[in-house]
Amino acid sequence: MIKKITPVLVVALCWPITGTAAARAEPVVLAALGDSISVGFNACGWYAACPSRSWAAGDHPEVNSHYLRMLAAGADVRGRNLNFAVSGSTSADLLGQARAAVAAKATYVTILIGANDACVRTEKQMTPVAAYRQRVAAALRELRPTGARVFLASVPDLKHLWRVGKDNPLARTFWSIGKICQALLANPGSAAKKDAERRDRVRARVVAYNSELEAACAEYGPGCRYDGGQVFAYPFTLDQVSGWDFFHPNVAGQRALAEITFREMADQLKV
Repeated sequence: MIKKITPVLVVALCWPITGTAAARAEPVVLAALGDSISVGFNACGWYAACPSRSWAAGDHPEVNSHYLRMLAAGADVRGRNLNFAVSGSTSADLLGQARAAVAAKATYVTILIGANDACVRTEKQMTPVAAYRQRVAAALRELRPTGARVFLASVPDLKHLWRVGKDNPLARTFWSIGKICQALLANPGSAAKKDAERRDRVRARVVAYNSELEAACAEYGPGCRYDGGQVFAYPFTLDQVSGWDFFHPNVAGQRALAEITFREMADQLKV
């Protein structure tokens, strides 16, 4: 356990902003930004936010979030795990959340945003790629002068969710009745060419969003880490999503998110 966590503490606390590798002496203030995934929606109840189960800032031991992993490694972060994520948020809401993080003097910020930019009623309503990039860049510009370390998680592969759930009657029912992510999940049992092509186009939009995340993180500088597409590539199963909507990560899904993102941070640091 210690061998896994200790290198990642270096990532969370010592990303060089000015080229030095010296750790900060001040306490860490963790702020989670994003949408329903980061707020733990449906992770511990019926259609309710559950911040304690957040992959980023939660304090429930079953999830073992970034916050708890940093605590276990000795980071001075206890009690400073803030969650500014809001269910339903899109990239348009990210700047406001970033401003809240700046006001809270956040020193470590996690961002997972974009699912709701693609998960709309129709394809035409999806956020254009250029607008998505502009919004993410604006939020990062807000954060950069503070010297905050930023971790950007890729947007999950929504088509993969369809692939693992399309043959499950309950999943199809919840997706249809709840009108969940209809741009991709409408007519989930259909093998018609038009539906297959629609799903491919939505997936391509998510891929494009992730490319923009990577580029925006590079522009931020050495204080930003992108997950390298690990969240997008992760093979989530139905056992890792809520039984209330077959869409949002449950406790097991949140735990998986925490594991793969925290590990990726260590993998990307050159020490």
